Amino acid sequence: MAKIAFLGLGVMGYPMAGFLKTKGNHDVTVYNRTSATAEKWRDQFGGSVAWTPAEAAENSDFVFCCVGNDNHLRDVALGDEGAFSAMRSGAIFVDHTSASADVARELNDRATEQKLGFLDAPVSGGEAGAKNGVLTVMVG
Repeated sequence: MAKIAFLGLGVMGYPMAGFLKTKGNHDVTVYNRTSATAEKWRDQFGGSVAWTPAEAAENSDFVFCCVGNDNHLRDVALGDEGAFSAMRSGAIFVDHTSASADVARELNDRATEQKLGFLDAPVSGGEAGAKNGVLTVMVG
């Protein structure tokens, strides 16, 4: 069982985080900009809610992220209360956002500086794939 943070509980992230908790039996803490969504997820799947990305990432082995765009990704990863500010050396940040190559390189460079792992891992399969646990993950 791993300690996991999941940042972003939209159409894709909500069920993805749920599968990590229920099927993977991992210790999952979620963060979402809309706290009511995070609380709904906790009530449905168990796990914990964090109020900032940094709080979610603290002491996590893996931080998964699935947010809307480059700016949202930078904010939850690198912002004042972003995940990178709290991740321990050796932890791995896995980005499922369909983001630009530029932001992926930026996050990888920052992760390398901080002795973190970074995986650019967008997903394919849409909402149905996320809900049914049959997404394709393309890791770079």
